[in-house]
Amino acid sequence: MKFLQVERTESNVMAVTIDCPDSKVNKVSSSLLEEISGLLDSIEKDASLKGLVIMSGKDDNFVVGADVDELNAMSTPAEVVTYISKAHEVLSRIEKLPVPVVCAIHGSCLGGGLELALVADYRMASDSVKTFMGLPEVQLGLIPAAGGTQRLPRLIGLTSALPLMLTGANVRPKKALKIGIVDEIVIPHGMKDAAIAKALQLANGGGRTQKKRSLQQKVMDATVNRVLQDTSVGRGFVFGKAREQVMRQTLGHYPAALAIISSVEYGMKHGVQQGLENDILTFAKLVMDRKSLALRSLFEGMTDLKKNPMKDKARPVKKMAVLGCGLMGHGIASVSSGIAETILMKDISLQAAAKGMKEIWKGLEKQAKSGAITKFERDARYGKLIASDDYANFKNTGIVIEAVFEDLNIKRKVLADVEAATGEDTIFASNTSALPISHIAQGCRRPENVVGMHYFSPVPKMPLLEIIVTDKTADWVEATALELGIMQGKTCIVVKDGPGFYTTRILVPLLNESIKLVEEGADPKEIDKAMKLFGYPVGPITLVDELGIDVAAHVAKGEIKALFTARGLKGSDGYTRLFEKGFKGRKNNKGFYLYDASKKKGLPFIGGRKKGGRPVNPEVFEILGGARKAFDTTEVQDRLSLAMVNEAVLCLQEGIISCARDGDIGAVFGLGFPPFTGGPFRYIDQVGAQTVVDKMNRLQDRFGVLYSPPDLLMDMAKNKKKFREEK
Repeated sequence: MKFLQVERTESNVMAVTIDCPDSKVNKVSSSLLEEISGLLDSIEKDASLKGLVIMSGKDDNFVVGADVDELNAMSTPAEVVTYISKAHEVLSRIEKLPVPVVCAIHGSCLGGGLELALVADYRMASDSVKTFMGLPEVQLGLIPAAGGTQRLPRLIGLTSALPLMLTGANVRPKKALKIGIVDEIVIPHGMKDAAIAKALQLANGGGRTQKKRSLQQKVMDATVNRVLQDTSVGRGFVFGKAREQVMRQTLGHYPAALAIISSVEYGMKHGVQQGLENDILTFAKLVMDRKSLALRSLFEGMTDLKKNPMKDKARPVKKMAVLGCGLMGHGIASVSSGIAETILMKDISLQAAAKGMKEIWKGLEKQAKSGAITKFERDARYGKLIASDDYANFKNTGIVIEAVFEDLNIKRKVLADVEAATGEDTIFASNTSALPISHIAQGCRRPENVVGMHYFSPVPKMPLLEIIVTDKTADWVEATALELGIMQGKTCIVVKDGPGFYTTRILVPLLNESIKLVEEGADPKEIDKAMKLFGYPVGPITLVDELGIDVAAHVAKGEIKALFTARGLKGSDGYTRLFEKGFKGRKNNKGFYLYDASKKKGLPFIGGRKKGGRPVNPEVFEILGGARKAFDTTEVQDRLSLAMVNEAVLCLQEGIISCARDGDIGAVFGLGFPPFTGGPFRYIDQVGAQTVVDKMNRLQDRFGVLYSPPDLLMDMAKNKKKFREEK
C-alpha cells in the first residue's frame, strides 16, 4: 500500500502505521481515506483479529488534519460533501469494529488526526515535547466536521470541549490526560509494544476502555456534566454564554466559531448521527465561504514561507550575539536559544544583561511547565546565554543582532564597534522598524554583511519577521538571516530597503489619518470602535497608546516623513505635540485614554466587566482641538483602511515587496489587518479593484493625494484582474 504499513503480531493484533509518502506530515486526503477503507474491508471479515493499533511513521506528527490543498481545489459544495462523507464512513467503520482499537499518538495530532483518535477505544500519548493535540479548524474558518463537534463534548464535557474548538488551542499530553482526551501517557521508546499490549489487554478483559482518572475527578466531572450538559437548561446556559463571548471577541466576523456552537448544540438535541450529518452540510458551506478561503490562503502562505528558497547559500549560526537586552533583545535571544550553541547578550552593564537573561529564564520555565520543552532543555538553553558588557568575546560570531534605541547615530556607532570586533564572515542585523538599512550601513567596512531583521513585540509571541535587504546585501547574508528566522519559528517576508520598509510604511498613513480624525473632532473611542467593527483586533488609537506616543512621534519624523512629503502628503504633528506635553501612552499612564481610571470610583475600566470601556483623556482635546463631532462609521473605516491598502499597493508597484502574498502576510501578522479578509491584496480582490479605485477617487477629492490610486491598481481595475488568482 502507498499510505499504510501493516504488521500482524503472533498474538493477532494488527499494527497499522500511517506514513504519507513525499510529505513530512500525514494529511487526511481522499487517497488516504480510500486506502484505509480498503484495509477495513479485510479487517471486518477477519474473525481471528484480536485488536488494532493505529500509529504514525513520522518522527514528529501523528496526523495533522485535512489536506488543505485538496480542499482548496474543490470548486463546488458537492465535492466537499463527497470528501467529508468518505471521512465519516471510514471513522464510523473504525468505531464499530468488534475488536479494541488503540491509537498511539506521538507528535502533533490535529484536526482530522484527533478525530481519528476519538473513534478509538483507547488513546495513549507519548511523553514528548513533540506531542500535542487539538482541533484548529476554526483558524481556517471551518468546523471539526469529521466528528469533533459530536464526539469530543461527549468524551470530556461541554465546558472543556467548547473552548478547545472555539480557540483552536493545542493541548499537551498531561493536560489531555487530566481532561480525558487520552487515557495514558507512555515514553516514546517502546510505544508500539505498549499499544499492542494494551489492545490485547482490552481484548482479553472484554472492556473497551480502562481510564485511569481519580475518583474525585470523576465525581466532579459527573456533577458538572449533569448540571450543564445533561439538562436542557444547563445546555442552554452554556451555549448562550459561548455565543455571547464569541460575539464580544469577534463581533461576528468569524462565522465558523458560531457554526461550531450550533453544530454541538444540534448534536446534543438530535443525537450523534444527525449531528454528524448536519456537520457535513455545514462544513461544505463553510469551505465555500470567502472568509474561510481568505484564512486558508493565509495558512497556505505561511506554509510556503516555511521553506527557504536560498537554503543552499545559508551558513550555519553556531555563535550569535544580541546587542541590547531589553524587551526586544531578550525576546530575540529567547527564540534563538534552541538554535545557536552560544548567545552573547551585551548591554551597557552586566546588570542590564542579567536582567534580560532573567526574563528569558521566566519564559523557559513557563515552557517547561507547559510541556513544550523538557527541564533538561530549559537548563541547556539557558546555559547558552553569556552576559557581556564589552566585545571581548565577539570573535567568530556568526551573526550580531542589534536591538538598541531607534537612533541612526547610535546604530551606526554599534555597527562600527561590531565590525572592529568581528571578522569578514560576521553578519550585522539591525532590528529597526523604520530606519533604512542602507543609511545605517553608510560608511561601514562591510555593507554586504548588513541586513535588517525587524521583529515585532513581544518577540516570542508575534509570528512575523520582516527581513530587509539593500542593493549591497550579499546573497549568503540574506539566505542566512532567512534561515535563522525560519528556525526561530517565524513567518518571514523578505522586503527591499527603504523608509519604513513595508510594514511600518503602510502603518504610518493609517496612524496619520487616525490622529487627523481626532484633530477634526472625532472621538478616539469611536475611531477604535469603527476599526474593530471593520475587523482589526484593536483600534488604532489603542494601538498607539500600547506602542507609545513617543514611538509614533519618532516614526512620523525623518525618512518616513520625507517619503510622504515628496508625494505631496502633509502629515499631522499631533503625536509630536502630545509627546512634547509628556504623553507617552500606557507606559507612563498618560495617553489618549485614562489609565488610572480604576482608582476613581464609578469610572469604567476597559477590558473589565463594566460597560463603556476606559474613558478618553480630556487633556488630549485641549492639545489637539476641543470641538467634538460625530463621524459616519463607514467614512472612518474607508479613510483608515484604504490609507493602508493604497500604500500596500504602492509597495508592490515599487518592488518593496516581491508579491501580493508577502504583502498580505505582512499586513495581517505584523499589523493586524483583518485576517478574515486575507490581507489588503485579497481584500481588493474580494471587493473588486474597480470598487476600490472608485472609493479612492472619492476620498482623493475630499482628502488629497494620499488616496490617489496607484497605476498598478488602476491597471488591475481596467483589465479586471486579481492580485491573488485562485488555484
